[in-house]
Amino acid sequence: MLVLRYLASFYNYVNYEVSDPRVNQWLLMETPWPGFAILGLYLMFVLKWGPKWMENRKPIKIDNFIKVYNLAQVFVCLFLFIEGWRLGYLRGYSFLCQPVDYSDDEVPLKIARRCHIYFLVKVLDLMDTVFFVLRKKQNQVSFLHVYHHTGMVMLTWSGVKWFAGGHGVFMGFLNSFIHVVMYFYYFLTSVSDKYKGNVWWKKHITQLQIIQFGLIFLQWFVLVFQPNCAFPKWPLFVLLPQNLFMFMLFLDFYYHAYIKKPKPAQPKPVTPSVEESVPVLKSKINIHTD
Repeated sequence: MLVLRYLASFYNYVNYEVSDPRVNQWLLMETPWPGFAILGLYLMFVLKWGPKWMENRKPIKIDNFIKVYNLAQVFVCLFLFIEGWRLGYLRGYSFLCQPVDYSDDEVPLKIARRCHIYFLVKVLDLMDTVFFVLRKKQNQVSFLHVYHHTGMVMLTWSGVKWFAGGHGVFMGFLNSFIHVVMYFYYFLTSVSDKYKGNVWWKKHITQLQIIQFGLIFLQWFVLVFQPNCAFPKWPLFVLLPQNLFMFMLFLDFYYHAYIKKPKPAQPKPVTPSVEESVPVLKSKINIHTD
């Protein structure tokens, strides 16, 4: 009982007492349980229920819906990128040390709401995997893809819950720009077949993602050398390994997809057909009879 009481007290302290009071009544933000439920359903569907349900079905035609989805992603991510400039970095936000302003003043509150929108976009991003399953493209449901989408929902929820603004804005700001480029490419492929399989686009989008994780890692790493910065240091124990891990995963994907040359296929030994063998057999017989 004492352990349960301690856990309940710790949960109440973390979830209510030290969280950002401005965000607790916003969508999916009061407790972590709705988010966990969404992620649980997502993982079960894309890894088990969905593939089993689609096993004996034809791919579902959702091309028009995906066009609208990709275009909506472009506009929302572009809005978040512009707002990051307008409300943050054009107003003196620092890349080296930026504490969170927890006040209800107009600009800090707008920044917190943009952070919340960014979190909701990460929840919406889960639909990417659902589309793969419904279109029977299960080979694209890779560990990297699922891990990245699941981790981003958890990280962004935590960021909004405790640090809606400040130093963490850079991650959403940069990631929104990457997603503008990425979803615009997806929109082009959904409109015209000539862009499908275009290695130039896919290669450079992957390069942008690698640069993104490298820059985000460096931007968090500088806090280690900012002893007087008011932004808390404990998130670095999660954010630094996470971004380094993602950097290495994308780098490994890039190496195997665009640098490492596949081994040439070994020619299979050709077994002569019966018709081809008959003349040879006849010639051998003739030799013996002569």
